[in-house]
Amino acid sequence: MSTVTGTTEPLAKPGGRPAPAAAAGPGAPLDLGELAGLRTVRARHPWRWAAGLATLVVLAQFAHGLATNPGWDWATFRLFFSADAILRAVGRTVELTLYGTVLGFALGAVVAAMRLSRSAVLRSVAWAYVWVFRSIPLIVQLVFWFNLSYLYRRFGFGIPFGPTFGEFETVGVMGALGAAVIGLGLHQAAFAAEIIRGGVIAVDPGQREAATALGVPRWRQAWRIVLPQAMRGILPAAANEVISLFKGTSMVYVMAIGELFYQVQVVYGRTGRVVPMLMVATVWYVLLTTVLSIGQYYVERYFARGADRTPPPTPLQRARTFVRGLRARTATAATTATGGRS
Repeated sequence: MSTVTGTTEPLAKPGGRPAPAAAAGPGAPLDLGELAGLRTVRARHPWRWAAGLATLVVLAQFAHGLATNPGWDWATFRLFFSADAILRAVGRTVELTLYGTVLGFALGAVVAAMRLSRSAVLRSVAWAYVWVFRSIPLIVQLVFWFNLSYLYRRFGFGIPFGPTFGEFETVGVMGALGAAVIGLGLHQAAFAAEIIRGGVIAVDPGQREAATALGVPRWRQAWRIVLPQAMRGILPAAANEVISLFKGTSMVYVMAIGELFYQVQVVYGRTGRVVPMLMVATVWYVLLTTVLSIGQYYVERYFARGADRTPPPTPLQRARTFVRGLRARTATAATTATGGRS
């Protein structure tokens, strides 16, 4: 329910004088006749209107510059935006994001469980992993994994500190794409572990205590009681990390992998059209981030069912309601006009 703020003033009489106020003073109640003569005056906010107008002027000036400045070179932008090389690079960017997200959150869940463990050894190892991989920049990690064959030319499997049953060349297994996926996944796992741990410890401990008192097994407590409640705290931060990883895939250009930013560099290095090609990458990043944000909205809405009995309508539902209301008003107006003519 909306309220109208403002002041009340007595209505003027036909002779130009205002209606009489209460004669008994400010503390005396007004009678119904005087209340009926009061009118509501909206509060004025001139600075709010001035700030809004100034913002619109700045946005209009920026849009005018986009449309008229020849430096943006929109013809080149249109030429390369949907080029085959750019589309393949977009697909490779999405592929790296998917692999890094799956590996990162799978390993992050294990690290989070280790940090929540009662074992001092597991807690210490998990803490050290998070500390190290959050401290080293992503580009350094990628270059390190890309040059892993320099340190370990061959890998083998067998008994620890004992005989080896089989070996293989590192350079034959760890290619550029594999190194990129491992680097992105291990980097993502350190942040995902803290996100998952934060969501789990945010759940009221009384939930687990009650489940234990009822004899619910620990794995069922985690899967059916703790995790659904923790997801509400995990999802927003996890979505931010996925979006950061999606943009962080541009770091693999140092490994000459044909993702979006690398391909844009190749094109503007050949054509010299730096600004329009950067705009190609920018628009693609914005579009894909928008898709991820829409997915985040619906996943969060799904896991909010236990807290919100009647969740608010989605943007699509609001749009449908608006269209139905507009059609109803149009039909009513048409019926009224037809009845008036008859």
